[in-house]
Amino acid sequence: MRKRSSVVLVFAASLLAIGSTFASEAAPQRPSELFTATNVWTVHLKLTAEQWEAMEPKGGGERFFNGGPGGRRGFGPTAMLAPQILREGDRNDDGKLSKAEFTAMAEKWFAAWDQDKSGKLTGENLRAGLAATFGLNDGLGAGGRPSRLQGPEGKRNGLASANGIEFEYVHADLEFAGRLFQNVAVRYKGNGTYMQSRNSLKRSLKVELNKYIAGQKLAGISKLNFHSNVTDPSWMNEVLSHRLFRDAGVPAPRTAYARVFLTVPGQYEKQFVGLYSLVEDVDSHFAQENFGGKKGSIFKPVTPNLFGDLGNDWKNYRQTYDPKTNLTPEQQQRVIEFCKFVTKADDAQFATRLGEYVDLEEFARFMVVTVWLSNLDSILGAGQNYYMYLHPKTRRFEFLPWDLDHSFGQFGMNGSQEQRENLSIHRPWRGENRFLERVFKVAAFKKLYLARFDEFSSTIFKPDRFHQQVNELAAVLRPAVSQESGEKLERFDRVVAGESVEAGSRGGFGGAFGGFGGGRELKPIKPFVRIRALSVRDQLAGKSDGETPQFGRGGGRGGFGGFGRGQFLANAFMSALDANHDGEITRKEFTQGFARWFEAWDTNKDGLLTEEELRAGVSRDF
Repeated sequence: MRKRSSVVLVFAASLLAIGSTFASEAAPQRPSELFTATNVWTVHLKLTAEQWEAMEPKGGGERFFNGGPGGRRGFGPTAMLAPQILREGDRNDDGKLSKAEFTAMAEKWFAAWDQDKSGKLTGENLRAGLAATFGLNDGLGAGGRPSRLQGPEGKRNGLASANGIEFEYVHADLEFAGRLFQNVAVRYKGNGTYMQSRNSLKRSLKVELNKYIAGQKLAGISKLNFHSNVTDPSWMNEVLSHRLFRDAGVPAPRTAYARVFLTVPGQYEKQFVGLYSLVEDVDSHFAQENFGGKKGSIFKPVTPNLFGDLGNDWKNYRQTYDPKTNLTPEQQQRVIEFCKFVTKADDAQFATRLGEYVDLEEFARFMVVTVWLSNLDSILGAGQNYYMYLHPKTRRFEFLPWDLDHSFGQFGMNGSQEQRENLSIHRPWRGENRFLERVFKVAAFKKLYLARFDEFSSTIFKPDRFHQQVNELAAVLRPAVSQESGEKLERFDRVVAGESVEAGSRGGFGGAFGGFGGGRELKPIKPFVRIRALSVRDQLAGKSDGETPQFGRGGGRGGFGGFGRGQFLANAFMSALDANHDGEITRKEFTQGFARWFEAWDTNKDGLLTEEELRAGVSRDF
């Protein structure tokens, strides 16, 4: 009892010490002062009621996801599932589902989806069945371009944009560590994180200080990215991953943290929104800091067919490579030239000349860290969440990390936890990836790649190093986490201690689509790094081949699932109905799961489900 009391006193003292740090902070003068991982800045965002209303995404919000009046019937779970379930099961056309109709529909779906008549549904059976039943198209667009992840021409890419959600800048005032910036531009940001947090106040934000007032900057920085970390109960995945890339010699954004408050007259008065990570923008200032100039070009590709030949016209490449800087004709041509080279060069030519187009040493370091982190929400999976920099002097491409909230093997859309912990270092990508397949066959690259793996395994990949970093950040972040809620603090303390927790929460985007949210256990950083370090050492020593994400059983074809809407729903169904967690659903598990849903969704207990009850039930449980 005495020992516990002393711990409480120490913790209380740390709260007071850190709280006084919050109160006495001074605005940073240099980027190095702004971006220190242990800094927790105080930020106050102020908007008029009109600007707050205008900030709500076009085609988005609750109406978009629920398909309500004025909303666009699009990607959201209730928009897709509830009306279709009613149409599928309503045999007497009375606009309601009886328990018998609901059960008959479940039996019909199981029989149709069990194509090999094995009496069980795999992840692939679910994906194919759901795609057929709900008319989903998970295929790629022309030329191998991922229509499901690319926005309309000229718009931002990503899952949210591809499904009609557009973020618009509005006017606001921003107080940062006591310094007031007037008339800044602010909008929401993110894709999966936005869709998971759409019904809460805490959403990721992007602020441009000089969009409306030229030259307005903070510590020489004009753009601020506030990431909500709604998928990460530790608030550390992104920050520690970016640090790991930088420690490995890869140009990567610097980070800090911020407690964000909101004022909207008549609605919020300095309301605490939450603890955010503050992530450096990959822009011309970043290029100046990391590459010594601003004349290079920055791209943010979204394609699983990187450097595929799309013809001779730059307009065919523009949305796929999404340049963030103005390109010269020569820079455009360099991209096209490399795409044709990757597509058409024979193996000998490719091996000889690859180094003319790609900085092999830098790319080896980038790939080693990406693979060690088992980050499949990246170039290894759907082909997103990274930047490329085309150096103006060397004319070679370098690769930069971005959006690392699912690192440390926490992207549940792909395979089991064990598979991600033991991800192969020799073939770590999911599905077909011609660019990576060709690069990994080049002896010069593979030598660099394995050498860096060997070097880092005895230095920056040491598990105890990560444990120390987690503990250091935990002491700084805990007071701000406690301000969000007691429940979040309890989860935070558990993951810091190395205990698994349920990923996300029921309801919202995360609960619906198991890869982002509820229904599965999330293993935190400390236990992951110990297992991952051992797996990599065994693979380097030739004792293990690791897990190769091939297509087949599990989440998609081979345990590492796809990324389309059918796969999202397949993960949700598997999570909810696979009672014994063996990766397959029997007829009994399937029908019993539907019976549980009926009882839970029939809120007025009249033995019938209306469309309104279906929407509410799907929204709550998915």
